[in-house]
Amino acid sequence: MDVSGFKESSAEMEMNYNRKEELKAFDDSKAGVKGLIDAGVAKVPKIFFRPPDELAEEFNSCKANLQVPVIDLGAIGENDGREKVVNEIRIASEDWGFFQVVNHGIPLNVLDEMIHGVRTFHEQDPEVKKSWYTRDPTKRVRYVSNLDLYASKSANWRDTLIISMLVSDKLDPDEIPIACRAATIKYMKYVTDLGTTLFELLSEALGLKHDHLNTLECCKGCTLVGNFYPACPEPELTLGNSKHSDPVFLTVLLQDQLGGLQVMFNNQWVNVQPISGGLVVNIGDLLQIISNDKFKSVTHRVLANLAGPRISVACFFSGVVVPPKLYGPIKELISEESPAIFKDFVVSDYREKFFSKAVDNSGPDNFKL
Repeated sequence: MDVSGFKESSAEMEMNYNRKEELKAFDDSKAGVKGLIDAGVAKVPKIFFRPPDELAEEFNSCKANLQVPVIDLGAIGENDGREKVVNEIRIASEDWGFFQVVNHGIPLNVLDEMIHGVRTFHEQDPEVKKSWYTRDPTKRVRYVSNLDLYASKSANWRDTLIISMLVSDKLDPDEIPIACRAATIKYMKYVTDLGTTLFELLSEALGLKHDHLNTLECCKGCTLVGNFYPACPEPELTLGNSKHSDPVFLTVLLQDQLGGLQVMFNNQWVNVQPISGGLVVNIGDLLQIISNDKFKSVTHRVLANLAGPRISVACFFSGVVVPPKLYGPIKELISEESPAIFKDFVVSDYREKFFSKAVDNSGPDNFKL
């Protein structure tokens, strides 16, 4: 069955609806959500419908008119500037788990080329793109729609290109799709350097030596994820990305100017407004664990939108995956007054548990002692 099979009327869908079959048909098309749009769907297929209780909760939920902290990294080279930046990062990491950075050292043209490269990949000839489509997690470069497609309550309105360096940070350029190859190679060099700097600042924010988190190799295991969120005909029925926290140490996100990212703060959803040239940084589950709950990995999501496509590029720093490396609460942060809250873990075990179920059911609480 190809994606045109989704163009049934709502009544026919209700009468003939078999979720498992519909999911498989969508997956087998290898065309993703972009394929539905290309096929001319005017309504959101039922596999994307959010559960009624979630929609009811959404109707009654509050939206906060706040903005996540914005931190100028250019100040770290000034007198007393580094101390100021470290303090801002500490407060943001403890209170929000999210912040945006400007003057981070990545040229604007490099950011723009990365966004353009991801868009070009997703908008290329479907037959070319299908050759990358797979759910095999051992494939270092793959295109897929909804990693948790068969485990989630509702599919998300999003397609994804994944470039993984979990096993090795050596990646043959020829493995990267030509549509975004040059942009990806250039951006990855800059963003991994930025990751090293951020881990230094986060180490200092925890009261540790500046190289502590980098010595633990938290900056290793980088995965770049290029997301494509097509315009949605009924955005109130679905989400671009379900609420979740990230099963990594740190995430650096490049987003276009369309918006849609929201973070949970004081039990309210807050829009993460795009800043030209800015990057979003968020604490991951693994950093919450090794900081012994000092830094917070918080729930976030992406709304579907009538406008589109929205493009985002997330760089996930997962630490050492192979060979297995044991991580746990940092001993310098443990005391009689502040005993260890979490158990030790290896990254592969944490990731396996995270991806074995719907992403909104995961998080660091599952690793509490």
